[in-house]
Amino acid sequence: MWQGPAGAGHLNALPDHSPLVRSAVAELRRRAEAEPEQRWSQPLEDSFLLRFLRARDFHLDLAWRLLKNYQKWRIECPEISADLNPSSILGLLQAGYHGVLRQRDPHGSKVLIYRIAQWDPKLFTAYDVFRVSLITSELIVKEIETQRNGVKAIFDLEGWRIAHAFQISPAVAKKIAAVLTDSFPLKVRGIHLINEPLFFHPVFALIKPFLTEKIKERVFMHGNNYTQTLSEHFPVSMLPQEYGGEEVSMEELAKEWTDFIMESADYLQSISLVAQE
Repeated sequence: MWQGPAGAGHLNALPDHSPLVRSAVAELRRRAEAEPEQRWSQPLEDSFLLRFLRARDFHLDLAWRLLKNYQKWRIECPEISADLNPSSILGLLQAGYHGVLRQRDPHGSKVLIYRIAQWDPKLFTAYDVFRVSLITSELIVKEIETQRNGVKAIFDLEGWRIAHAFQISPAVAKKIAAVLTDSFPLKVRGIHLINEPLFFHPVFALIKPFLTEKIKERVFMHGNNYTQTLSEHFPVSMLPQEYGGEEVSMEELAKEWTDFIMESADYLQSISLVAQE
């Protein structure tokens, strides 16, 4: 049985047609097909299986566990993941809640920005907000460079209110943590919080126990005077103007990403579990 060589992480740099890479993909597919009762959310194509291998640096047992966890999470959280039609969260997107930076960071990571002030908790639930993240994750995970170098997220918590906090129940916190740790095939390279108010900390305390030590070490709280510390992680050339950067405005970035999500509606529908029933 293929177990992978010691230090299998070096396979991340090899082309897809490399014999070692193809062997790893074949073994992961063999394991998946050996569970006939499992209905996988997507066809077991090479490109799909490679996401899980790259996310775990080609350590086969870890990639297999991640694949099973991903499937389990998708099935057990239908309120978030069953229907990925972006029309359900279009209002949230059009409000400018979420954008993706045009440039990758110096380590090749994709960088996402979320603005809590644009989330009206009277109109959208925490599950709707979570679906935005899942939709974006399902789109960017198709990129090989993102599979290899992961993602970083900036959460602007200006405008965080008690109404937001009430949305984050222990059950929701556990689901958030599952995705951050071992239920989605993306490497989380950093989580940066800015403008976080004091009463956000009890919410983070709900999520923190479910996080791995590695993820905890990658959480950075910048506070209100974030310009200098944020630029230590992200060049100003790639940051939006609102955050002391030289790139276009958040409104423009949010519109670009919203347009891309809407153009991807057919693909998102194809990987929705409701579409397969």
